[in-house]
Amino acid sequence: MAAHYLEFERPIAELDAKIDELSKLSETNGPGAFDAEIAALRERVGRMRQEVYSRLDPWQKTQIARHPERPHFLDYVGGLIEDFVELRGDRKFADDQALLGGLGRFRGRPVMVIGQEKGHDTETRVRHNFGMARPEGYRKAVRLMDLAEQFGLPVLSFIDTGGAYPGIDGEERGVAEAIARATERCITLGVPMIAVVAGEAMSGGAIGIAAANRVLMLEFAIYAVITPEGCASILQRDRKLAEGAARAMKITAADLIGLGIVDRIIKEPVGGAHMDPAATIARVGDALEEELNALTPLSAEAIRERRAERFYAIGRG
Repeated sequence: MAAHYLEFERPIAELDAKIDELSKLSETNGPGAFDAEIAALRERVGRMRQEVYSRLDPWQKTQIARHPERPHFLDYVGGLIEDFVELRGDRKFADDQALLGGLGRFRGRPVMVIGQEKGHDTETRVRHNFGMARPEGYRKAVRLMDLAEQFGLPVLSFIDTGGAYPGIDGEERGVAEAIARATERCITLGVPMIAVVAGEAMSGGAIGIAAANRVLMLEFAIYAVITPEGCASILQRDRKLAEGAARAMKITAADLIGLGIVDRIIKEPVGGAHMDPAATIARVGDALEEELNALTPLSAEAIRERRAERFYAIGRG
């Protein structure tokens, strides 16, 4: 599959195309014919990518957070969770494949894991509704959190959604109430809960599974009450002004850790998580293990109190 380049990566794309061209010529002209030129171009690409990614603005980070090759929930499950068993259905209406969850072992420790899945191609994106959950998705999340508390299992959640599904069927089945109940259940859990903002975390669709003891955020992820496009549409009546909205909204990891909304930033490989998904997933796993080790000795009451204090403190100072 051809690499997907973002607009601001165009100079890098041009150099990569030259490398590909020289590599093909090398195949026809004999091994090593253009090795020196290819090595020099690759070194130049590395320097250029390092420079570009050291000065990204919020809109560019938004594009990276939405990159189609970025690892999603099932990639993290595949890389971190052993013996995963998916648990389906909300026991009220249906199973929502936009919000997945189940049991497994994280580095030898039994856990409950939940998260939004966007999919990687047309078939899986349609199946998972682009990560936009309906009410039954959030009711499923509540059911799984209930099970986790019943059996004393930590909860790991991965947030990656443009928001809950805004269709009429979601409204008819009470999406706002379902998100509120899921948020409430996060807050009241007597077991450790750690949330990872893995891509874009927008609106109530994100907070419904993100009201955790610790909220971790990947370096180029974004987190806000609404998408930049939605903000521009409402406040300025023009979705084309989304870039300016992204700059004003304080949606990046650097902004949010300063505001106390997230607790820890997980560094991504140069070029974003999609450049080296395995390394990204391993870094997320290491961070999760550290946070779980710190929370595991706490009593259920202490876990609830710390979580409540964390969210009550947002916006105070």
